[in-house]
Amino acid sequence: MTKIGFIGLGTMGGPMAANIIKGGHKVKGFDISEKLINAHVANDGIAANSPSDAANDCDFLFTMLPNSEHVKQVLFDKNGAVETLKNSAIVIDMSTIHPLETDDIRSKLNDNNVSMIDCPIGRTSVEARLGKSLLMLGGEKNDIIKATPILNLIGDTLKDCGGPGMGSRMKIVNNYMTTVLNVLSGEALTLARAVGLDQETCIDVLSGTAAVKSHLTTTYPTKVLNNDVTPAFMVKLALKDLGIAVDLGKKVNTDLDLGRASIETYKHAMKEGREEQDWTSIFLSLQNRAGLSLPDSIKK
Repeated sequence: MTKIGFIGLGTMGGPMAANIIKGGHKVKGFDISEKLINAHVANDGIAANSPSDAANDCDFLFTMLPNSEHVKQVLFDKNGAVETLKNSAIVIDMSTIHPLETDDIRSKLNDNNVSMIDCPIGRTSVEARLGKSLLMLGGEKNDIIKATPILNLIGDTLKDCGGPGMGSRMKIVNNYMTTVLNVLSGEALTLARAVGLDQETCIDVLSGTAAVKSHLTTTYPTKVLNNDVTPAFMVKLALKDLGIAVDLGKKVNTDLDLGRASIETYKHAMKEGREEQDWTSIFLSLQNRAGLSLPDSIKK
């Protein structure tokens, strides 16, 4: 039986600890909330009185906490986990924190001869309760292999993101896209309502185009990611249509903040001479501005 420590028994951590217990393992859990510890015990978990107690003699120590400062406190402060973690233990941090903080935490754990996997979560508390989370893994291959039987009790989709720190980086990229798309979706539906469109009709139409299907699964694979920027839809035409939408928004008292910002991005691509390239070449323009190398076949 694998011994598990689990620090952070809230909305996500509590159900995950419960699923590990259901898998036949002892889970010693700690949280600053007595109510959450009591719930953990009710799920047949073991109560810990401190982070160091939760970590004592465990094979894997999970942390699921609100921010990097909390993670550092439970690991490195007085009565922190490093006081009792054995060298063969693996810390699995499932918190969503700054990737550079992840790197710093990993470095400090390495100084204490302890390995770490950054393992932030995709999906919601609903999937967490069902053991069907998506796990974004960043760590050494051997550590991930060791942890996989336990991680399979938490998630049904495990993604090795490419080495230490890459799980944390993947989570931030994912959350950047989803949180911005949330605003964009709200802007689009607000504009639709402001100009008199029926909401259900609008959603039905948008669901049949790249607006909802996503450029990452429609236009990008066939064009820019395939080293092809011959135009299916030109940058200059995309800019024209975007300008119309933003102007229409003004006239119906609807602020399209993302639209205005995107106009500047398209204008920058135009200045690079991309006006007659496919609109997915925006990706190349953004990479160029970031100082990243471009494919020789479509450099311009």
